[in-house]
Amino acid sequence: MSEYIADKSKKITVKTLRSMKEAGQKIAMLTSYDYTTAMLVDRAGVDVVLIGDSAANVKAGLPTTLPISLDEMIVYARSVVRAVKHALVVCDMPFGSYQVSDEDAMRNCIRLMKETGVDALKLEGGSEISNTVAHLVRSGIPVCGHLGLTPQSVNVFGGYGLRAQSASEAEKLVSDAHSLEKAGVFAIVLEKIPATLAARVAREVSVPVIGIGAGVEVDGQVLVIDDMLGMNDGFKPKFLRLYANLGEVITKAVGNYVGDVKAGTFPSADESY
Repeated sequence: MSEYIADKSKKITVKTLRSMKEAGQKIAMLTSYDYTTAMLVDRAGVDVVLIGDSAANVKAGLPTTLPISLDEMIVYARSVVRAVKHALVVCDMPFGSYQVSDEDAMRNCIRLMKETGVDALKLEGGSEISNTVAHLVRSGIPVCGHLGLTPQSVNVFGGYGLRAQSASEAEKLVSDAHSLEKAGVFAIVLEKIPATLAARVAREVSVPVIGIGAGVEVDGQVLVIDDMLGMNDGFKPKFLRLYANLGEVITKAVGNYVGDVKAGTFPSADESY
């Protein structure tokens, strides 16, 4: 593994991402949900910080992303925006905030943008939401699409398994990608689909394609920060690479602290006023 040294002289925009795809430069995206983590992620040179509705899982301990509210996403997003100076900041629109009607979607998206200062929003779905996406983009809201395994549809799918394995679902996914591109998305996330299909989509659309469990032949990658840092012991999908084991480090550190407190060795004289 090699350390990447970022050029932080310019803020990354949706236009930057398009230029990166055209130049064949890979895009690195990670989630963040709080000020401190977002500051460190941004400092390390990530191109895109995603405030994912995965906060429902990794921060609130919920079994799905469905329960998280718009108000909760706004709190997370505000914290992240305060920390990020370089990366593009994208926030997930939670389940139920954009599916009712175009008017409802517009109202909720405008509220999130105005109250948080994020740079863009991400919506799950294909041709079914393309009119909504087009309406948002025409109104000045940058939108990132999300196809494949869309966690907000877990109850329809019946689980979190690999998507688009059949020819019919694969063709629909390709069609959906083109529909989103036409609607004006600046990027598309492809989650947990065959690598060959993801590569095809990346070739066929002009916007950047960011994969998670979608192989290497896309324009970039995204992971959940808690997962790739080893803070979630129960989640080890095939696509996840562990870059640290902070769960073990933190548990050991806290254990040492507890032991020192119990033994009366903390604080020492030098640590007292």
